[in-house]
Amino acid sequence: MSAVLAAVLEDERPWRQFICRACGYVYDEKEGDPDGGLAPGTRYEDIPDDWACPLCGVSKQDFDPYAGPSSGPVSARAVSQVPSVSRARKGVVIVGGGHAGWSVARALRAKDPDVPITLIAGDAADVYPKPALSLAFGHGKSANDLIASFGADVADDLSVRLVPHAFAIAIDAARRRIRTTRGAFDYDALVLAMGARPIEAKTMPADLCWRINALDTWTKLHAVLARGPARVAVIGAGLVGCELADDLAHAGHAVTVLDPGARPLAAWASAQESQRLLDGWNRLGVRFMPSSAIASVQRRSIGARAVTVLHCDDGTFVDADVVIAAIGLSIDARLARSAGLLVDSGIAVDATTLATSVPAIYAAGDCVSIDGRPCRFIEPIARQAQAIAAAILEQPFEATTFKAPLVRLKTRSAPMTLTGRP
Repeated sequence: MSAVLAAVLEDERPWRQFICRACGYVYDEKEGDPDGGLAPGTRYEDIPDDWACPLCGVSKQDFDPYAGPSSGPVSARAVSQVPSVSRARKGVVIVGGGHAGWSVARALRAKDPDVPITLIAGDAADVYPKPALSLAFGHGKSANDLIASFGADVADDLSVRLVPHAFAIAIDAARRRIRTTRGAFDYDALVLAMGARPIEAKTMPADLCWRINALDTWTKLHAVLARGPARVAVIGAGLVGCELADDLAHAGHAVTVLDPGARPLAAWASAQESQRLLDGWNRLGVRFMPSSAIASVQRRSIGARAVTVLHCDDGTFVDADVVIAAIGLSIDARLARSAGLLVDSGIAVDATTLATSVPAIYAAGDCVSIDGRPCRFIEPIARQAQAIAAAILEQPFEATTFKAPLVRLKTRSAPMTLTGRP
């Protein structure tokens, strides 16, 4: 066969997709990964072995073949009816329809095809790679582009009872029952995977400052910014703040980043790495204001136009059309405390089994703490899910203690890999 004919046949093969087991990122051969050095049309087998997932940094070997979601509007396929479950075996109840919750469901189903699984979610539990929220603006992505699978479809595939748009209210650990806005559910084992939420601050009121931690909020902000170039102020120069600022600047917005520290990524990167990011921002037009503690955020009118004004402690101020607060995450501990769980910076869990301080209750993902420190990284979640599934089903598992993962900083101006801290 000639080289020309081989090339033609190669081009006629359908494009394939592969999904990252760690974070849910979908590699599409047709689109490639230009930021990672893979041109559009790069076949999976042609990807170099040293290529890393652009969201979480794991290797090519951590990807599986993937078939995309069914067509349809966002969240339109959510389950409305809750099927019954055998009373003889209550099974496992998972609270949280994000990456951690679904990872636990998949791990359980892989180990036991019959164990009843109920997943309770505050939304439709659609599956999407959460780290992609901080690079989607610059790539022109929409909410539908980000969704890898609809929650109802995943529930069908895994034989999971999905209870969408429900909120957990309290846990009766003695009776092994959880009460929600859609009724009470008994369990043999309970897994809390409800994530963390953005920190609230009195100086940054919610009606004036966006907080991007989920697809629904991102979608609303996307609609606002779709009106045209805007002046965006990002409060906080940590991982999320830096990624959002870089992404919004690539999308054509005028971005100012404010932080009380002297440099961006002060808690994560060396001075040289921070300077490399600043150099990239200078070329991109991003303005960085160090030593800027926010005293207040207020709305005012300038002629017919409303603007948001950020006042700093030193008397300086910034006018913006959109303000994003990226000052960190915390957990809502009320549900955990209703069960008598030990809570510090998160729900305290054993580092190897992810068991909480109360029997038959486990936790995974952003809501947990290990040795007193929060563990809010994507990469360990797959391992956490395997450990929880093995513990619940009383199956052998090679226990390993938590290791600080590598964190991929997704700033196109200066991409870098950092070591995460528990």
